[in-house]
Amino acid sequence: MKAMQTDIAIERDGEIAIITMNRPEKRNALSVQMMRALDGAFRRIAEDNTCRVAILRGDGPAFCAGHDLRELIDGDEDAYEAVFQACVDLMRTIAGIPQPVIAEVANVATAAGCQLVAACDLAVASTQATFATPGVRIGLFCSTPMVALSRAIGRKRAMEMLLTGDPIDAATALSWGLVNRVVAPERLHEAALELARKIASSSRRVVGLGKAAFYAQIEMDAPAAYDYTKKVMIANALEPDAHEGISAFLQHRAARWNV
Repeated sequence: MKAMQTDIAIERDGEIAIITMNRPEKRNALSVQMMRALDGAFRRIAEDNTCRVAILRGDGPAFCAGHDLRELIDGDEDAYEAVFQACVDLMRTIAGIPQPVIAEVANVATAAGCQLVAACDLAVASTQATFATPGVRIGLFCSTPMVALSRAIGRKRAMEMLLTGDPIDAATALSWGLVNRVVAPERLHEAALELARKIASSSRRVVGLGKAAFYAQIEMDAPAAYDYTKKVMIANALEPDAHEGISAFLQHRAARWNV
């Protein structure tokens, strides 16, 4: 099933939602309209109990070329507030929904497009993919992209990308931790689906609980993180799906999840 919306296409493969950025003639540049459409799509996915994983991909010659620069010419403060607030809202939504989001990166991911990859929970890239944060070269430092990027690849590597604007290839992105897997272009979509299906085989409730806990604890110091995650594990152990999963393991059978 496939539903068309402005700037994006949404389809389903069983329990997996596939969102395709659909501005190939603009290299999937993130206009305010497109960012709001993506944000709305992810919010609807969050409320869909039949969806366990989401995949984000881009149609055409680029995964995403970053912000639509035509919206960043001769604007006033309110105009720029609207652009960057839409961007921040989208990145927060991706992190905040219970379903893991996998970036499927076939080719170029630049500036806010690179930010999108870093903001997704997982990423699968083609050997042809490249990644860059070149805003410094046009006088607009990639400040919001640095948030997700620095958390994904570390300070020194992020600073090099941010200060030079130089692209990195897929192999480097893999070794730096920006992506999880690199595959041949013809294998990309199937590789993303394989990863999504593996995740979808687990309890939706437990995966969502674990995703939320991961992002909460990552910003804490170790003692606080242990205190917090202990409480999460207690709450998780009380979940019906924890009882079912442990029982299934001990009984050597497949688990039958409640959600």
